[in-house]
Amino acid sequence: MQVKRLTVKQKKEIFKALVELQDLQQVTVVDSIKRVAEQFGITEKELRKIQDEGIEREWPPLEQAV
Repeated sequence: MQVKRLTVKQKKEIFKALVELQDLQQVTVVDSIKRVAEQFGITEKELRKIQDEGIEREWPPLEQAV
């Protein structure tokens, strides 16, 4: 499988979709990772890296909660 090179903007969009599923729609972490990875055509491993980066850098919507 070819790995896509994602822009920061794309990664932020993916991260936002993940956080909103978990927080607003109260979908479990496992289910939200599967759904968002499928929605954006990336692997769960790639999504977990994006999730870690988003948490570390406090991407929206995290920065809005502060």
